[in-house]
Amino acid sequence: MATVIGVRFRNAGKLYYFDPGPLWPTAGDAVIVETVRGIEYGEVVTGVSQIADELVTPPLKNVIRIATPEDAAHEEDNRSRESSAMEICEKKIAEHKLPMKLVKCEYTFDNSKILFYFTSDKRVDFRSLVKDLAAIFRTRIELRQIGVRDEAKMLGGLGMCGRPLCCTTFLGDFQPVSIKMAKEQSLSLNPTKISGVCGRLMCCLKYEEDTYEAVRKKMPRLGKDVITPDGRGTVTDLNILRETVRVRIPKGDETEIREYPLTDVRRIGQAEGGGDGKDQRGSREAEEHNEIVRSLEEEDGLTEDEANLEADELLEGETEETGGED
Repeated sequence: MATVIGVRFRNAGKLYYFDPGPLWPTAGDAVIVETVRGIEYGEVVTGVSQIADELVTPPLKNVIRIATPEDAAHEEDNRSRESSAMEICEKKIAEHKLPMKLVKCEYTFDNSKILFYFTSDKRVDFRSLVKDLAAIFRTRIELRQIGVRDEAKMLGGLGMCGRPLCCTTFLGDFQPVSIKMAKEQSLSLNPTKISGVCGRLMCCLKYEEDTYEAVRKKMPRLGKDVITPDGRGTVTDLNILRETVRVRIPKGDETEIREYPLTDVRRIGQAEGGGDGKDQRGSREAEEHNEIVRSLEEEDGLTEDEANLEADELLEGETEETGGED
């Protein structure tokens, strides 16, 4: 077991572990630590505790000291200088006519380096820009290209729920999100309704996915015949949260739809199997694509070509990397 403290360097950033040494800072304290970027000012999130050795990335660096009022003032001064550094960098980007959008600027605590984060649709040759910036600031310059999720995390904003973005307030790491999660939760497959401000699928689709998957495994499939207290019928709808099943029951020449608790419904036979796995995956992807196209045509009034293009972009975005940099 390793004795550590958990430190964050930016709001909702990734949690890093450090060896407290003879110091015993508590949660909420500010500390000065050494990182791969240099000397940094961070906030203690978890106090001194013991964790398994496999959860620690060696070598475990020590806490240099608990931050003093002078350290806090220096950090605040660095933050105030970042806005002017942003303006200078934006002017230089315009002068060099580079296809990049500047997102954020950060000074390391010891002023040994300035980091500029930017987004771009393609790789950018910014060597001449770095030379100009180094001549102006007379320190090491580092430019990092980030993705749209990282951009939203840094800039912040409000989600469609009306609350501040999850990635800005509490998410440390991005989790993979897929269109399958929206389907499992019976949500609209319209990209405008299930995408966040970053243009990617909303992170909150992941929150309840484990529960939906666990409950759905116990429930019959749509269109399958089941045995109910009122006889045999066909499943027409599932309510995952209430764990109920709606079944169409034959009544003479007519049918009647009734809702039953999952415990009152019994499946007939086994799930269908067999077939080539690759063919099944291909058919599922085609089915997802067609469902999104139908949703866009019906709800947004898009033409078939426009809907197909939107569906392709959504499914391609699902497979992109979602890991962020902190």
